Formats: sequence, structure tokens, C-alpha cells
Amino acid sequence: MKMSIRRQFALIFIGLMTGIIVVCLVINNIFLEEYYIKSKINVILDAYTVISQSANSDEYDTDSFKNELEDVCSRYNITICVMDAYSQMKFVSKNGGQQLENRLIGYIFEIPMDNNTDVIEEGDDYIIQRSGAEGSEYIEMYGRLNSGISFIMRTPVESMRESARLANRFFGYVGIAGTIVCGLIIWTISKKITKPILELSNISEKMVQLDFEAKYVGGAHNEIDLLGENINKLSDSLEKSISELKTANNELKNDIQRKEKTDEMRKEFLANVSHELKTPIALIQGYAEGLHEGINDDPESREFYCEVIMDEAAKMNTMVKKLLTLNQLEFGNDVVSMERFDITSLIKNYIQSAEILTKQNSIEVRMKDYPAIYVWADEFKTEEVFMNYFSNAVNHCENEKYIEVTLTEYADRVKVSVFNTGIPIPEDSLSHIWEKFYKVDKARTREYGGSGVGLSIVKAIMESMNQKYGVTNYDNGVMFWFELDSVTAQR
Repeated sequence: MKMSIRRQFALIFIGLMTGIIVVCLVINNIFLEEYYIKSKINVILDAYTVISQSANSDEYDTDSFKNELEDVCSRYNITICVMDAYSQMKFVSKNGGQQLENRLIGYIFEIPMDNNTDVIEEGDDYIIQRSGAEGSEYIEMYGRLNSGISFIMRTPVESMRESARLANRFFGYVGIAGTIVCGLIIWTISKKITKPILELSNISEKMVQLDFEAKYVGGAHNEIDLLGENINKLSDSLEKSISELKTANNELKNDIQRKEKTDEMRKEFLANVSHELKTPIALIQGYAEGLHEGINDDPESREFYCEVIMDEAAKMNTMVKKLLTLNQLEFGNDVVSMERFDITSLIKNYIQSAEILTKQNSIEVRMKDYPAIYVWADEFKTEEVFMNYFSNAVNHCENEKYIEVTLTEYADRVKVSVFNTGIPIPEDSLSHIWEKFYKVDKARTREYGGSGVGLSIVKAIMESMNQKYGVTNYDNGVMFWFELDSVTAQR
């Protein structure tokens, strides 16, 4: 592991605390002085309110008024001097109010005072200003009320830069100490969190080695315990699955003992193939010998002999290809690839490609204009099934000579039907038409070059996709059909 969760917890916390401390220091430097001055101004305004209310009610000459002002002066470190309309001092605070008497008289009679003043706020009957040099600065308010009462008050302002520097240094020391202490606490607590995670890691390593005895016991009573319970269930499930696999492997070994039965099937298959190939081979051999011995020397006869040989060879080639396809399907060597596709488009495209064949046989193909219908199946194998049905319908189409293709949608399935007019299949042959090399009318099959393997391929394909298929006789013809899962069935 490049970095444990425990270390990540500690680093994230330390980084977060450091960021908070830095932000606080920046805010302190920028806004502390402004906040401090604002608070001093608010204190002076509170004292001004007391003086104004007392002056308006003529209570400024009472002991309660003086006691209230003394309380304000001692509580907020304010120096106050109040003078009536006859220039008589009505209140001088004990904390240096005598020093303000001359400043109050100077302001009333507009006598020039010091120049180190900066007006902060002006009211109807008062002025708030900042006066004095750095190190001995004051927030000062003076004015004359409507009742004739004059007043002056001020409160000292310590050096903001020095105060901010000291506050930041203290805050920094406290922040560093707090970060270290909290980091150690996080390091200790995270051990309790990472311990069950490490336990789960060890259990998973044992599961990789197919050791399912170790189980998670836990005790954290949180999401990690839930994960541990799921891993225990996974362990039991894997153990069960491996047991089933071993059982299946044992059955596979038993299947080897059935080799004799498989050999018999192969012998039967070879016998059927030999029987089916016997006739075309005999024809090819006979006509080839006739050409060799020159039985008929005229060009027409030689051309006829060559056409027979080529035709029989082509039939043999077709039969071999179909047998190879059937062999792959029956022995499971051909993988079924399930995919979503439009069955309507597939059928229309095939019918269009077979248009020449149907016109040559004077067959009318009927199919409604169906919308796109999506199914889940192997698209290539589905086309192979439809091709066998359609070509079989073309070869056996008689009487009215038309083929009708129908698509029927159910709740979760789609049924594809191919009907052709003609002679119905005999009832005793219906159960055998899916067998290899079975032919209902051997003479008719021989006429169009059928091998008796097409419907066997249909059977193998549909069973490989676990889908239904079949045939239905009608008075005027035969209908072959198959079903597929519609897309709605898979949602």
C-alpha cells in the first residue's frame, strides 16, 4: 500500500486544521482593527444615548444620572465630561474627566485644537472622530444637545497592529498545539477503524488461496461490519460453488465412460452419410467413365455428362457444409451470441435477396408491412433458421403458389411463421422431419437437390437458444414456425 487509510485520515485532518488556522490569521489581520474600532464606537453611542435621554427629561442633575454615567465609564473605560447651558460642569468622570474640560470648551467656542483628528461619523448634534498619535489614540465624541447640554467623551484605542500581531501569535501557538494533540487523537482513533479493514484484507487473501475457514467477527458496529458480513456470505457462496464445480467435474469424468455410446452415434452418423453420398458418387463415377470411354462422342452428350457430374458434385459439397454446421451445433462447438436486433428488417432483407428465386418459380411472397420488432437471439443463426424455412417453402410450394410470412407479438415473445401452399406433410412423418437425412418424398427431394439436413440444423439452432419451434399442417399447405424472446421480456 502506498498510503494507509490511517495515515490518510491524519494528513487530511492536519491539512484541514492548517487551512482553518491560516484563514483565521488572514481574517484577523484584515478585519480585526475595523471590528475593534466599530465596537468602541458602539460603546460611545450607548453612553451618548444615556446622556441624551437624561437631558431630555431634565434628570442630568440627579444622583441617579451621575451614578449611571459612572457605571458606564467604569464598565467600558470611557472618560466623560458634561456641561450645562450656563457653562457649569454637571458631570466629570473620576477616571480623568478633568482633562476633557478644556477640550469641551475649545470645541464649543471653536478654539483651534490639535490637527491629528480624523472624523468618523457626524450626527445632528454630535461628531465622532479619531484623535491623537499612534500609541495614544482615542475615539472621541463631542456635541451640544437641543437642551443646551454640551458633552465630550472618549475611550482609548490601543495599537491595532500590535494587538493583531499578539493575537495572531497566540492563536498560531494554540492552533499548532491543538493540531498536534488532535492529530495524535485521530491517529489513535483511526487504528480502531483500520483494524477491521486489515482483518478483511487478510480474510480476502485467504479466500484467494481457497481457504474459506477464516470468518470476520468484527465489533465496530458500522458499515465495516456490514461489509464483513457480506464477505462471510461470499466466502460461504464460493465454497458452495467450488463444491458444486468439483461435483460437476466428477460427473464429467463419468461422462467419459459413456464414450461407447458416443462412438455408436458416430458410427450411425457415418453410415447415414455414406448412404446419402453413395448415389451422387455412383452417378459421378458412371458419367465420368462414360466420358472416358467415349460412349457418345457428340458434343451435346459430353456437355450433358459434364453437367450431371458438376451438379452432383455441387450437391455433395452443399451436403458436406450442412453436415459440418450440424456437427458443430450438436457437439456444442458453435457459441451462441445473444444480441438485440430487428427481426422485421432481417426477414425483409432475406426475402428481397431471394426475390430472383421466387420469381423463377412463379411464387408470390406475402408479408404485411410490420414495424421494427426487436428480439434477443443470435442474429446469424436466426437468419439460418429462416433461410431453411423459406427455401423449404419454395421447394414445396404448389397449387396457388404463394408463401406468407407472419410475425405475431405476444407479451414477451415474437412468433415467426412461414406458410406455403401445397400438399400437407403426412401425419406419420411429422415426428421424423427434424431427424437427419429424413425425407418425406425422396423423389421430390432428389429433384431439387435436398439433403434432408436443413430441418435438423433448425432443430439444433433453436435448442441451442432454448427456444420453441414446430410445424402445423393445413388443408391447403404447411406452416413452419419458431419463437424468440422480445426485447420487452428482458427489461
